[in-house]
Amino acid sequence: MNENRNLAMAVVFSVLILLGFQLYNEWRYTDDDNPQPSQTVEQAEPATDAQVPTATTPSSTAQAPDGTVAGVRDAVLKGRDAMLAESPRILVRAPRLEGSLALRGGRLDDLTMIDYRETLEADSKRIVLLSPSGAKDAYFADFGWVGNGLKMPDSNTLWAANRKTLTPETPVTLSWDNGQGLTFQRTMAIDENYMFTVTQTVKNNGSSAVTLFPYGLVSRHGSPQVTGFYILHEGLLGVFDETLLEVDYDELQEDNLIQKTSTGGWLGITDKYWLTALIPNQKEAQTTRFTYRNDNGLEKYQTDFLGQPVGIAPGASVTEESHLFAGAKEVNQLDGYEASLSIKRFDLAIDFGWFYFLTKPIFYTMIYINDYVGNYGIAILLLTVLIKVLFFPLANKSYTAMSKMRKLQPEMVKLRDRFGDDKVRLNQEMMSLYKREKANPASGCLPMIVQIPVFFALYKVLFVTIEMRHAPFFGWIHDLSAPDPTVVWNLFGLIPWDPSAYLPAAVLIGVWPLVMGVTMFLQQRLNPQPTDPLQAKIFLFLPIMFTFLLAQFPAGLVIYWAWNNLLSIIQQKLIMIKMGVK
Repeated sequence: MNENRNLAMAVVFSVLILLGFQLYNEWRYTDDDNPQPSQTVEQAEPATDAQVPTATTPSSTAQAPDGTVAGVRDAVLKGRDAMLAESPRILVRAPRLEGSLALRGGRLDDLTMIDYRETLEADSKRIVLLSPSGAKDAYFADFGWVGNGLKMPDSNTLWAANRKTLTPETPVTLSWDNGQGLTFQRTMAIDENYMFTVTQTVKNNGSSAVTLFPYGLVSRHGSPQVTGFYILHEGLLGVFDETLLEVDYDELQEDNLIQKTSTGGWLGITDKYWLTALIPNQKEAQTTRFTYRNDNGLEKYQTDFLGQPVGIAPGASVTEESHLFAGAKEVNQLDGYEASLSIKRFDLAIDFGWFYFLTKPIFYTMIYINDYVGNYGIAILLLTVLIKVLFFPLANKSYTAMSKMRKLQPEMVKLRDRFGDDKVRLNQEMMSLYKREKANPASGCLPMIVQIPVFFALYKVLFVTIEMRHAPFFGWIHDLSAPDPTVVWNLFGLIPWDPSAYLPAAVLIGVWPLVMGVTMFLQQRLNPQPTDPLQAKIFLFLPIMFTFLLAQFPAGLVIYWAWNNLLSIIQQKLIMIKMGVK
């Protein structure tokens, strides 16, 4: 009796923990205030002779009326359009990106993605990726040189350009003379997608040799609002010596500086679907850093690399090439760049998780099916059938074992009635019955155990890949990566009332979660039922628990589970009919 009570309490507490965690995440990551540490943090020096410049924000000595740190921060921030107007610009016009390049500072700080919008609405705003320093949510990339005791181009340098528009067919070359014998050129090129090529040339017209260090940086001002799911990384990341390093924003606030030395690889800042990444020279060792500073309440995150020292003799010149990825984390594009530019493990920019060896093949299979059927929802259904075919021998054996156990149910009830008070004798008689009838009560669990990695891999595919974002199915499912938008509390839209404004997300159950719950209940009824009444009630409660739990999961995953349950019911029912099980 104590074991039954413990089991019941364990199930109840598990449900409460799951629902409580979901409610906590919903509250935590919709908090608009998002308080951050206010202390000023001094930037640590790297272990090299040169240091990558720290990206700056326009300075202001004016105090806010209330004298608060937040007031000082807001005083120096301007509108995005106002900041764009403070510098002459080169237009960026590519098939998938548009924006501008600032001639003052030579920064790439204005990019908008043409193919992606904020919501499903046709007139929704396009996704803005990069914004200039000094604007709210500033986010930009910069390249240049470091030279001790030399006049170098910085954020205030006004460059001259050879043309007004950067396109895939027309690269732009920026030029600047420091007046001390050094002439700098920076050629920016863009391909048809999201990759920039940055070629930097320095010519020494002076009378003495100089030593310079090439660098590149990506800087982000303000702490972005993240999705809040522990299975997804958003923040700073990179591959160093073929090993992935992921650093959350709050982790970097504690450490201030994380430094690595690596040959090859890449580093940058990632959101759920978007990435800005630096790709330095893949054949030379680079000193790379993740840094954090707090300037008068303004959070600043920076990732940068510093190349090897380059000596330039009088009359000589030197050229360094690096790349910048700025765009959507499309798997085919990342794989293509990894191959064409020899970028080590660039596909790890997508958080495929622990089951990488399953997640990526499942994703490519869905892409392949979708190319033929033109609907990712149909692709999920066909992928489920394919998975069932692959596991058919194992599942067939398991369902046969479960059918045999169900056939023995009357005998097991009789044994429990006879020896219910003698647990030892009951277990002995049960084992004798299993041995005599060649039944294995544990074999029915194997298919479910095998499918758990597949389930999580598919969950990852639906949750992290941009190809699933805003991908429609049929009817009311317009986004397979989002939860079912219908709600049972307003009769699935028949009543003109929005329950989401009054009820927590954990209890907002749509049509597909209910379908999944019903199919799970029906499948459970085909399995051998527990002879203990309390255990039977607990197992009866499981479909209800999973209905609430999966209500906020991506609709594509719920559709997969419901369809998988239906196929399992058909397979198990046919086996039961064949074995004569009632």
